[in-house]
Amino acid sequence: MAQDVLCEVKNCHYWAKGNKCSADAIYVVSHRGKEASSQEETDCQTFEPNI
Repeated sequence: MAQDVLCEVKNCHYWAKGNKCSADAIYVVSHRGKEASSQEETDCQTFEPNI
């Protein structure tokens, strides 16, 4: 599991110095409620399809 969660959204309540996310949990979704096949279909920049 990731030790650091990075965030570039500086106006988010959970944004912390060094582009860190201070939230207790992270919720990532695919667009349009369908199974994602590429990073562009998610809100996750580190998405890789599970082959």
